Amino acid sequence: MRQSFTPPWMGKVYRNTHGRGTRRPMFGTRLPRYRTRSGMFDDMVAAQLKRLGQAWPELVQPIQFAVEDVPASDPSPWEDEPNMLSRAFPASHGIPARIVLYRLPIQMETRDRTELQFIIRDELVARIAEQYGRRPEEIDPDWGL
Repeated sequence: MRQSFTPPWMGKVYRNTHGRGTRRPMFGTRLPRYRTRSGMFDDMVAAQLKRLGQAWPELVQPIQFAVEDVPASDPSPWEDEPNMLSRAFPASHGIPARIVLYRLPIQMETRDRTELQFIIRDELVARIAEQYGRRPEEIDPDWGL
């Protein structure tokens, strides 16, 4: 009688390599070490997009948003003065409009978490306003404060 081998991860509970207990994360999800600076930055961007999406769903939903570490080294030909904190790409040929925030330059501009949240908010509002040809104050009255 031959038994078939099932890998440990296919079973209901599997043990660590030394057989002492079940595998689990080294740190809990609520401990500070679990979060990285890039993860916290992504969460701040998501929170601002949620806030703006609730206020202006028709403006925010058609746009794709992304976060990259650093901007590309070549500015677009139509940009006279490239902004190194964020960039807006207009929609073209079936590709939706995109807004990209650059994490490291934004983090280098700030001293604390509150200032980081304000810069993220201002950059998102400014790029959304740029996409639709509006003033940023129309989208968020607190812009720039």
